[in-house]
Amino acid sequence: MGIVIRFTKKQWLCAFLLFLVFLTLNSHTFWKLMYPIQYEEDVQEAAEHFNVDPFLILAVMKIESGFKQERASKKGAEGLMQLMPETAEWINEKSGLNKAPHAYRHDPRDNILLGTWYLSYLLDKYQGDYVKTLVAYNAGQGNVDRWLAEGVWDGREYTIDQVPFGETRHYVKRALFYYDRYKKIYEEHF
Repeated sequence: MGIVIRFTKKQWLCAFLLFLVFLTLNSHTFWKLMYPIQYEEDVQEAAEHFNVDPFLILAVMKIESGFKQERASKKGAEGLMQLMPETAEWINEKSGLNKAPHAYRHDPRDNILLGTWYLSYLLDKYQGDYVKTLVAYNAGQGNVDRWLAEGVWDGREYTIDQVPFGETRHYVKRALFYYDRYKKIYEEHF
């Protein structure tokens, strides 16, 4: 004699709703809403022009500005890629892009181009290492070079907790998470 389990209508409804939630959370549509691609043409152009992974650009934009061009930090960084005025000026000079002074503040395309050139520069400097590149993008390449030279940090992802700036440690972990998320959701897109 077997045991018969009977469900009430309320229990069936709860089970059905849980099933729908499970389906929704595992759908591409849900994840694309959570992690949208904005400024797609500008990102694609910059990625191709400077040979930078578009998912890295998107991750930096998401963490830096939440895709809001008008965002400015307390320290003075501005735009989608949150460029400091001195850094933007240096990039403009070194890159040969010759953008109008302060154009990166108001023009998303210019901001993305300058920020992506800087990512490309850092990737070249750190032999394609995303972790060192992201640490340098946030904390400055001078700090990274000093930390590496003095043995403060060995440059590896799993020792990121050795980085002296708590904000930078958190930044890199989030940026790598966003990078992985964008790559997984949009792997066939770019």
